[in-house]
Amino acid sequence: MSKIIAITNQKGGVGKTTTSINLSSAIAETGKKVLVIDMDPQGNTTSGFGVNKNELENTVYELILGECSLGEAIIKNVATNVSLLPSNVNLAGAEVDLLDRDDKSFILKKEMDYVADEYDYVIIDCPPSLNMLTINAMTTATSVIVPIQCEYYALEGVSQLIHTINLVRERLNPELTIDGVVFTMYDGRTNLSQQVVENVKENLNHHIYNTMIPRNIRLAEAPSFGQPITVYDPKSAGAEAYRELAKEVIAHNAR
Repeated sequence: MSKIIAITNQKGGVGKTTTSINLSSAIAETGKKVLVIDMDPQGNTTSGFGVNKNELENTVYELILGECSLGEAIIKNVATNVSLLPSNVNLAGAEVDLLDRDDKSFILKKEMDYVADEYDYVIIDCPPSLNMLTINAMTTATSVIVPIQCEYYALEGVSQLIHTINLVRERLNPELTIDGVVFTMYDGRTNLSQQVVENVKENLNHHIYNTMIPRNIRLAEAPSFGQPITVYDPKSAGAEAYRELAKEVIAHNAR
């Protein structure tokens, strides 16, 4: 059975997409088969793998509407051992389209049940809001990883997110757990980054990954070349950090 992880935080700009792309490719480097699901209408994970999101016939949106099958929407080998269920701006209309559906919280889960065993890991990039797309991701997932940016308002909204995760577990998906928190955009040279880390550790009663993702120019450049950092600059600090995080995630889920 595959491990399905939702990468979520309703704050924008915390590194959800960067983590979805690069954690996926780093896990895939270990020989595991990975499916990445882009649930964000911005489609940045899709373009981050070098796919032209504006020329796609079948995306997660068409899948949700029942206009295509999962097999028709998945793009294979966007990186070694990585397949992608893409999205684009059309997905922004899904909230309205789903209003009258009785099963609106479980559409993605029902589709994933058909292919989950084909992959060792499924990584879902969630939109920066707690909407029906995020709920679909959480009913499908077995666990959640929360990226937190090393900045002053790091904890803002995290308690609400954890409350939502707990509600989903109670009412919709009893298997859902919080795998942990990962710090992004960490700069060890600044007092601010160190203070944020200490503050989160003091106030958040959840597993925190040892690996911290650094501020790294190569990491910021990679999406514009449509490549994960492990391909774009495999020896960069960003690539090494995501490899270390991948090891932690795999070890954490092997327990």
